Amino acid sequence: MPRILAPLLKPVTYARWLHLLVGTVFAGVVLMVYPGVEGGSPAHTLTTAAAADTVLLCLAALVPATRRAEGVQARLLLAPEREESIGTAPSASWADRWRTACWLVARVALGTAVGLVSVRGAMLAVDLAREPLAGARPLLAPVVLLLVGWSAVLAGRLQLRLAQALLGPSRAERLAAAELRAERLLERNRLARELHDSIGHALTVAVLQAGAAREVADPAFRDRALEVIESTGRQAMEDLERTLVLLRESPDRVAVERPGLDQVPALLATARAAGSPVEDTIEARAEHLPGVLSREAYRIVQESVTNALKYAPGVPIRVGARIAGGALELHCANGVPAEPRRRPGGKGLRGIRERAVLLGGEASTGVDGPDWVVRVRLPLRLAG
Repeated sequence: MPRILAPLLKPVTYARWLHLLVGTVFAGVVLMVYPGVEGGSPAHTLTTAAAADTVLLCLAALVPATRRAEGVQARLLLAPEREESIGTAPSASWADRWRTACWLVARVALGTAVGLVSVRGAMLAVDLAREPLAGARPLLAPVVLLLVGWSAVLAGRLQLRLAQALLGPSRAERLAAAELRAERLLERNRLARELHDSIGHALTVAVLQAGAAREVADPAFRDRALEVIESTGRQAMEDLERTLVLLRESPDRVAVERPGLDQVPALLATARAAGSPVEDTIEARAEHLPGVLSREAYRIVQESVTNALKYAPGVPIRVGARIAGGALELHCANGVPAEPRRRPGGKGLRGIRERAVLLGGEASTGVDGPDWVVRVRLPLRLAG
């Protein structure tokens, strides 16, 4: 018995019941207006009313906003387990309009049937309850009400299935949603790489400066080291805040600017302050490059310089950037110290290669004579 009564005690049952009764109201209003309830045989009246309902519903389905309104209402009252199983986008094609028309006709037809069963069942239960108590017929009134309730439960479940089939996202909408999810995933992966590069560079500079300041007794050198640590930390905090703004997908997202090639001189200044001589030949200018290419070039140079500071501290670094042959060419070279630290092909070098490949370019890293060299070539026509 509890299993039989449980669905009748759920609020969702009555929300779906209400959704069904809206179809009864629509059919009743149309019937009152045309052909009316007076005159003519019942069969002719119902046939004429059904035809009028179908025509009006098909005309309503031609309006793109009808699909959105029906989807929102179905989500609220039919309460699907996954809201995205019922779409809320307006009709974008004739296929969407056709499915909307089928949904409207099915909704009104099923709702009208449930409305008639509910009214007639309630009337029958009242009549049975009024019978003399000496007979057994009054005991049938609760049974009739139970059957009416279960008819609403089953009809509500059927209505939900119809909504998911006819109002659910079309193939084009599902494809667009999948592409959007893929774009968001790629965006988050890109932001993760940027955060890794920025924070990794800041920590490398801070560690080197702190270690040097501890070894050197000169107060002026210590003050300068602390200034570099502070400025580098502030830049890392700004990068972190910028990344968090993008991850929140706030309205300010479009207005947020990320570092570009024009900020490479400031980056190299922190490397010099960390104790590594830097020679740069930055011939390319950020204003001559697409925005995405300028930003990715900055991150590539940043990761290259960070690796040089980490694995060859104090060793001279040479950085260059130029435009040649329709491509932006980057290189970063540093001498290999007498006792080189192990330089695994970790996330930093992998990130450089991934950035280059995504822009249609190529990257190579490794020992070339006395130097460790990073070379990257990014075509201008494939960037942006």
